[in-house]
Amino acid sequence: MTNRHHIPAAAGTTFILGDRPVHRLGYGAMQLAGPGVFGPPKDRGAALAVLRAAIEAGVNHIDTSDFYGPHITNQLIREALHPYRDDLVIVTKVGAVRGADASWQPAFSAAQLRQAVHDNLRNLGLERLDVVNLRAMFDVHGPAEGSLEAPLTALAELQQQGLVRHIGLSNVTPRQIADGQRICRIACVQNQYNLVHRHDDGLIDQLARDGVPYVPFFPLGGFSPLQSAGLSAVARQLDATPMQVALAWLLQRSPNVLLIPGTSSVTHLQENLAAGSLVLPQDVMGPLGQVAGGEWA
Repeated sequence: MTNRHHIPAAAGTTFILGDRPVHRLGYGAMQLAGPGVFGPPKDRGAALAVLRAAIEAGVNHIDTSDFYGPHITNQLIREALHPYRDDLVIVTKVGAVRGADASWQPAFSAAQLRQAVHDNLRNLGLERLDVVNLRAMFDVHGPAEGSLEAPLTALAELQQQGLVRHIGLSNVTPRQIADGQRICRIACVQNQYNLVHRHDDGLIDQLARDGVPYVPFFPLGGFSPLQSAGLSAVARQLDATPMQVALAWLLQRSPNVLLIPGTSSVTHLQENLAAGSLVLPQDVMGPLGQVAGGEWA
């Protein structure tokens, strides 16, 4: 492994999220909660250290939600980082709650969304949330059609009250995005997308033309053993980790792609952020295209 992992997040390019520039490599805080994103972490001190290391490395975009834990992740962010740096953009999600059995349940009513916004404000120690993503819950495994008019209207009212600065969408279809844009400005879209899950190829290109950030999650999610082996072979060729190659591919996919890789390890955090300095040469794009089984490479 080269010393590439010492290069900070600030070495990468930026894109506008809401109305503020953020480095394209951010940090997703989901893994700071306990197993299954439920309950406290095994090592609270280590979780706080990862958050502080991310900020020290130049990260200024953190993705979170008060249903991580629940409440745990936001409380960790506040303990580690409050008072927050002026350039830090914290993006949170609403639209779900956790059951006592750790299940994920929809929470779309106006009262539930209002409570979720206030819970996020309290646990993060904020008077206004930078960006709130509405997580569609018609199918927890992926986007599915269904009306978001009522919950988006409720969030838009909270935005008018000054509690929310910008509104985004997560786990949504192109039709839901188009419908949502008739209710409020959509500041970002967060869906699953990676080298082998390419259903949003056209959507990414359209959002790029519109200047809207696309925030993919699960950069290594859903790889078959054969696909993982192909990615690992390319990583060895570049003296990088498979995660670094997967993240670098996403960064090269489109300038509006913002990344939020998560980890509970400072070492892995540094490796992830190093992807910002990894330029994939043309001679590996063919093999990566074969891994993907898609057209874009």
